[in-house]
Formats: sequence, structure tokens, C-alpha cells
Amino acid sequence: MTTASSAETMTQPSASSTIVPKAPGRVSWQREAIALAIGLVLLALAPFVFTDSYSRHVLIMVFIYAVVASNWDLSLGYGGVFNFGHIALFGIGVYAYSLLTKLAEMDPWIAMAASGIVAVLAAVLVTIPILRLKGIYIILVTFGFAQLVMQIIISQSDYTGGTQGLVRIPTLYWFDHNMVRDAKFAYFYIALGLLALSTIFLRIFVRSRMGISIVALRDNEEYAVSRGISLVRQRLITLAASAFFTGIAGAFYAAYQRNASVEVFGMSLATIILSMVLLGGTGTIYGAIIASFVLTVFSEAMADFGAWRPMITAVLILVVMLAYPGGIMGMLKSAGDLLFNRRGAGRK
Repeated sequence: MTTASSAETMTQPSASSTIVPKAPGRVSWQREAIALAIGLVLLALAPFVFTDSYSRHVLIMVFIYAVVASNWDLSLGYGGVFNFGHIALFGIGVYAYSLLTKLAEMDPWIAMAASGIVAVLAAVLVTIPILRLKGIYIILVTFGFAQLVMQIIISQSDYTGGTQGLVRIPTLYWFDHNMVRDAKFAYFYIALGLLALSTIFLRIFVRSRMGISIVALRDNEEYAVSRGISLVRQRLITLAASAFFTGIAGAFYAAYQRNASVEVFGMSLATIILSMVLLGGTGTIYGAIIASFVLTVFSEAMADFGAWRPMITAVLILVVMLAYPGGIMGMLKSAGDLLFNRRGAGRK
């Protein structure tokens, strides 16, 4: 009896075994936090290196694109949901901020936070019809949602300006600081702060049990559901989580540019953001952020090439994706593994 009970005790999992083990090759959260902090500090020093307003403007746009692309990576890369309405959430943030500040005369900072909430509500609304759908049907429904929102904005021209858009949108403020004549110094740090908060939120989310469960649904939906993971709940939470900072990024974009146009719902912007997600490597978060830097800076450097610029950019994306299907993050991982193996061989 004693032997049997001892064997039974040995086969029963202890409380500590319920902790999710670290996946092979996965960086510990301590190292990731240190690397992220170093990266943010280096970016925070950029305005002292790039003192002209144009360079700072490019970096601000990089930060905005990085927020939108990395949040899209949450639903597409981790959740496996091709939500083509994601860019509409950005546009909803743009117009929510514009209408709240211009018509309702709401405080710009409160309006920016409210725009994120409006984007979340819109994400919940578009999630309801796709809860049980798969593949091409999700793309069609979410694309239709984006077009519907754009048509509503165009039709309500008395409030939204229609195809002409809105201008002279109230901007953000920072106490008594003059944000117009500081060569975009304050805007830079607000955009960087937005990117930092978004990235921290996304990384905490994907490292949590919630993040593990959405990856399980992506990789093997039937098995995950059989183990008690709710497809409906997880898909709803994933799309809602990817919407909040996307909406805030849209609000910041409207405050920064001081105008709102239906072009934010167009295929051009959607293609750019999606290219950043794919080029960076899906299911990484950091890949989309790095690709935002690469594509935006590269596109600006190719400005003199005129109509050839998008073609050159497309060739760059194709070359990287063909050589490294895992995108930039896959390329960096391969380079790191090669360097590590060479060091190991040298020690032997």
C-alpha cells in the first residue's frame, strides 16, 4: 500500500508543474525587458542627434506605423485572424478624435484615450459576425467593414467633411510648452511614449496564458477547443486588445497632422502597414516595429526615384521574404545562431 501510494504521489503533478515552462529558444522576460529598455533609451536620444524637424517628422511617422503594425501582428501573427478591418480601427481613431475635439470640444488628451475605447468597441462589433468564420470569409467580412465605415464617414459630410475631410483639428498640449515651434521635439517624445506603452502591453499579453491560448488556437484549433479553450472568447479578446492602441495611434496621427481624411481607410495605407507586418516576421511584435523603421526610412531615402520608389520597395520586400520567410526577425535569428555556433566551435 505504501509503495502504491508513493508511486501515485510521484505520478501526480505538483503545484509548481502548472507553471508554463519557457519554450526552447525563448528569451527570458528579464533579458527582454533589459533589451527593450536599452532600445527605448537609444531612441530617446535621437532628437539630440537629429535636430532638424524633417528627420524628427520621419521618426514620428515611424513610431505611428510601428504601433499600428505591431498591434496588427497580435491578431494576424499570434491570433491567426486575417483582420483586414484593422486599418479601419486606425481610421476610426482618427475621426473619433477629430469629432470629439472639434465638435464636442473635448480635452485633446481625454479625446485621445476615448478614441482608443471607440476603436475597441468597433473591434468588438466587427468580431461578432466572424466568430465562427474561417479563412477567406474573415477577410471578406472585415474588408467589407472597413469599406462600410468609410462610406458612412463620406455620407455624413455635415459632420465629417465627407471626401474633403476635416482641417484645423485641435492639437495636443503639454502645459505651457509651445509644441508648434519646438521642431517637433514634444511630439517626438509623445509618439515614443505611445510606442513604448503599446509594445510593453503587447509583449505582456503574448507572454501571458492568454497569449499562449490564442497561439494554441492558431496552431491547432480543434485540439485547443477540445482542451477547453473558448474560440469565441479568445478571438474577441484578441481583436479588442489589438484595437486599443491602434485607435490611440489614429488619434495621435490626427492631432499631429491636424487633419482627417478618408484616405486613412484606403488600400494604400493598408498595404504599407501589412507589408511591415510581413516583412518584419509575423508572430514577433518586434519584427513589425523594426520593419516600420526599415520601410519608412528606406522609402524616404528613395524619394528622388519618384514612381520607381514603390517598385524598388516591393522588390526589397520580395527579396527578403524569399530568402527569409520568417522576415527580418527570421534573418536576425539566423545571423545570431550562426554567430553563436561559430563562437562555440572556436571554443572547442
